[in-house]
Amino acid sequence: MNINRLCQLVIPALALSFALPAAADTRLPELARKQIGITVNYDPDYTVLPYPGGDVPMERGVCTDVVIRALRELGLDLQKAVHEDMRSNFSAYPKLWGLKRPDRNIDHRRVPNLQTYFRRRGWELPITDKAEDYRPGDIVTCRIDAALFHIMIVSDRKAPDGSPCIIHNIGAGTQEEEGLFFFPLTGHYRVKL
Repeated sequence: MNINRLCQLVIPALALSFALPAAADTRLPELARKQIGITVNYDPDYTVLPYPGGDVPMERGVCTDVVIRALRELGLDLQKAVHEDMRSNFSAYPKLWGLKRPDRNIDHRRVPNLQTYFRRRGWELPITDKAEDYRPGDIVTCRIDAALFHIMIVSDRKAPDGSPCIIHNIGAGTQEEEGLFFFPLTGHYRVKL
């Protein structure tokens, strides 16, 4: 093989390996924002759900429900997707709840399971302290304390300090507010559908 042909093959491959991550789905903030004023309670109770497409009543939920509902409107049913992946790859998921098998009613509503699913799909990005690294539609996770995991959608609106706002349910229903860096971040994801 001559050097010109080798360069034709290798240089484009190298360029692809250094390409920037794909753009976030900017529809996510608007879909999450539609839950504000409708999802008004934080309710972590275990609930038996229809399958697939199950959901707790719209007026209640937890932080994961904001993400679940927004992504479902884009055609991704996390209840079904996480359950099917856990059925096939249960050992890849955290063992924080003492389960011996997947539970389609709750697994998709647990932040560490969503982190694992997103990572397994190749959607994980580096965690940084730079606001410009977080695009509207990105999903971020954090730890509120040693035992409390949290998940948020990056908004297309800005906080007074210029950092992106977040859309989440941290206790008072779905809200849009500043707070991207209020707690230590544990994950940064960009969903590719």
